Amino acid sequence: MAKLISKTYGEALFELAIEEDKADVFMEEIAGIRQILAENQEFSRLMNHPKILKEEKIEVLENVFKGRISAQLMGFLVLIVTKDRYGEIEAILDYFLTEIKKYKGIGIAYVTTASSLQKEQQARIEQKLLETTQYKEMEIHYTVDESLIGGMTIRIGDRVVDSSIKTKLNELTKQLLKIQMA
Repeated sequence: MAKLISKTYGEALFELAIEEDKADVFMEEIAGIRQILAENQEFSRLMNHPKILKEEKIEVLENVFKGRISAQLMGFLVLIVTKDRYGEIEAILDYFLTEIKKYKGIGIAYVTTASSLQKEQQARIEQKLLETTQYKEMEIHYTVDESLIGGMTIRIGDRVVDSSIKTKLNELTKQLLKIQMA
């Protein structure tokens, strides 16, 4: 159910952004909204509290966001509160951002390495990903996992490329066990 709600509202917001030619504006404003939500847990508790009237929640929204975000996005937030969907705000905004990034040709990659990468290594990885995918830009999230021993794993959507030494050792172990059993 939650996934359907986020898809329905996220798709509506996406269509509004494209229709109004405000994809970049909405992306920037939503990044700000998400930052406010992440930094202010009390705000989320207030907006999700069942005993606070919708009108009061809308008034709080307007006090916080009016004049700081576009009228269309403000109206969208009011709609979410009016329809009792504020509990799904993060999922809705995530869905919207994913769709906008697809539309703009921005790929999202998760790169895990055994040790930290230098800037020039990151630049080479980004360049290689741009050359081997259909994306125009890449948003890359780097993490370190020392258990990989060496190499890296790259995840883009549901595709994973694993060239880690850990995985190669595991595969070699499986092959040796098969040989011993035969």
